[in-house]
Amino acid sequence: MGPEGVRRLLLGLCALLCVSGRTARYTPDWASLDSRPLPAWYDEAKFGIFIHWGVFSVPSFGSEWFWWYWQGEKAPDYVRFMYKNYPLGFSYAEFAPGLKAEFFDADEWAEILEASGAKYVAFTSKHHEGFTNWGSATSWNWNSVDNGPHRDIVGELAAAVRKRKSVHFGLYHSLYEWFHPLYLSDKESNFTKQDFIHNKLMPELYDLVTSYKPELIWSDGDWEAPDTYWNSTEFLAWLYNDSPVKDVIVVNDRWGQGCYCKHGGYFNCADKYTPTELPKHKWEKCNSVDTHSWGYRRNMKLSELMDLPTIIKDLVYTVALGGNYLLNIGPASDGQIPVVFQDRLMRIGDWLKVNGEAIYSTKPWRVQTENGTVPVWYTSTSSAVYATFLTNPKQFSFQLFVPKTSENTVVTLLGSPDPLKWAPLHSSGLVMLLPDLPSTPAEAWVIKLEGVA
Repeated sequence: MGPEGVRRLLLGLCALLCVSGRTARYTPDWASLDSRPLPAWYDEAKFGIFIHWGVFSVPSFGSEWFWWYWQGEKAPDYVRFMYKNYPLGFSYAEFAPGLKAEFFDADEWAEILEASGAKYVAFTSKHHEGFTNWGSATSWNWNSVDNGPHRDIVGELAAAVRKRKSVHFGLYHSLYEWFHPLYLSDKESNFTKQDFIHNKLMPELYDLVTSYKPELIWSDGDWEAPDTYWNSTEFLAWLYNDSPVKDVIVVNDRWGQGCYCKHGGYFNCADKYTPTELPKHKWEKCNSVDTHSWGYRRNMKLSELMDLPTIIKDLVYTVALGGNYLLNIGPASDGQIPVVFQDRLMRIGDWLKVNGEAIYSTKPWRVQTENGTVPVWYTSTSSAVYATFLTNPKQFSFQLFVPKTSENTVVTLLGSPDPLKWAPLHSSGLVMLLPDLPSTPAEAWVIKLEGVA
């Protein structure tokens, strides 16, 4: 081929690539949006931290739904709490100045997140109460810059997290607001009007993305109206096509009635979603250290908190079934993460330092679990299979029945330097000799199997 032929070929390829680039845009419909591949970082991350923090952290009673239970449902416990502790006529808005965050240190939070072994965070930019943790122009005097701490909490935390580089910054955001007049008016019209969407929600979401460039948006508060009311597909098309985070952004499935477990990026399906078999779509389980609330409660009891072995078991099960695990904590109104939550996070990090290769960047294996000597959960990479067991067998002989060994099989216990002695069973499986298991508060150990099928 002569020079002219090469030139024409290159021009043709360039034109083809340019056309492909133009046509590879996502259109504002679910068929197109759902075809977008999930950015790889999310599946590789496996473990994240959820942080619920807002005006509800000031009364810190019951749950983060305090305002609704008090003045929406008028739940007796909440009405009684207010009657006993606050003057007659006290409004929810009067709690906001108490969100002082006088001990909030974004760098300290980021250090705790990093030490926990988490690879992403989802921080509450706005919960259903409508209070924004940044200076939203559409939330006048009901945001953290104009009221409460008088600080841009979202901005400070974003900067601190990004300095660490190992943690991806994400934001939780509620679509609806319990008592916003525009939303209530739209609701009264059976959502035939969209005044709340045009004047509040969409300006706010675009501002959040362009100002802080989150890599994850954990949407919520969608269930009262269809996605057509929320303008969800239009927003997501912009997010995937033209936003400053279009190549890295990950979203969940809470974008309107009927979207759960059906549309979006990864699936939450429901709070604390717990499938019993391997889902076909990437999913996430969100759970809370405080089993009674996502927000901070001053009256929480130790017996109501997840202990470390329970958390690790939940994490291991979730990852074995192809999910990500998002564990929630609720800081206090002064901006401090309660020490009991810090302790849980630090101990998770300690376990992951030894056993993280069985979690991060793994894939579900051909078999997810089996009852060997004790129950185990399997994960895998291209070069190894990992069997995590959550019960000390209290014996040296340990059997696995599913792995198929070969002459190249190597068996190790993570955290122990020497390979384990093993022998094959009949058609498949192996028996190995365990050393004395190292003591761990997590009560979980991992066997690494190389050269097995």
